[in-house]
Amino acid sequence: MYLIVVKFPVKPESVDSWTEIVADYTAACRAEEGNLFFEWSRSLENPSEFVLVEGFTDEGATAHVQSPHFQQGIDAMRPHLTATPRIVSRQVDGNGWDEMGELKID
Repeated sequence: MYLIVVKFPVKPESVDSWTEIVADYTAACRAEEGNLFFEWSRSLENPSEFVLVEGFTDEGATAHVQSPHFQQGIDAMRPHLTATPRIVSRQVDGNGWDEMGELKID
């Protein structure tokens, strides 16, 4: 599985509409055959930063970045950012979320 985490520094005037700005891109990515999860969060430390956590099958990761909606999504986001997003992208074992053994709730 490819695990991808991206931090997006969003312009203050775009923060309230960010989910609308990325709505079509998000829906298209979630519909991809190789998508395992595609989840947005907002930073607690910086309210102008949004964090995207993505999971793709090994085969789905390449198809994701080559899809037409990938570039369309990038183009839609670009004018709303204050800087280049920061990314961590790694191939990891597994195929989704596991339970956290250290904090198991029965």
